[in-house]
Amino acid sequence: MFSQTVEYALRAVMFVASHNGTPVSSERISEQMHVPRAYLSKVMRGLVVAKIVESQLGPNGGFVMARPIDRIAVLDVLNAVDPLRRINTCPLGRPDHVKLCPLHREMDNAMHQIECRLREVTIAQLQEQDIATGELAIIHSPPASKPAVPRKRGRPSSRKV
Repeated sequence: MFSQTVEYALRAVMFVASHNGTPVSSERISEQMHVPRAYLSKVMRGLVVAKIVESQLGPNGGFVMARPIDRIAVLDVLNAVDPLRRINTCPLGRPDHVKLCPLHREMDNAMHQIECRLREVTIAQLQEQDIATGELAIIHSPPASKPAVPRKRGRPSSRKV
């Protein structure tokens, strides 16, 4: 339901927030959060424009939170990089559908509920939950291991090594 961009943005925000005002470099965010560097720059640009994080230049520069984390909702982060799309008109583009049909009205209602819930949850609350449970999933998750490449079966190669 949520894009990879949203996932990366939430990981980056949680990581930067965990550093309590100490600037964090994009290289460190990329490495620790397992976000490709080129993609991270796009994500961070959206977060800077939305005034969720600030970029500090210089040898000790990096990213810091732009405002208190108890005033940043998960929805703010989501909307900064990939806003939720509500259904306002017929997705089929039919001109005779001036109102949403029952199906699309229900889908839009569900989106509204998600939007309301994500507006209520702050980054500070997520950090508190991480600390309370000891489940620092977003901040310290190891990269997913790559599945082993299956060996080809069949006739052995005639190539000598």
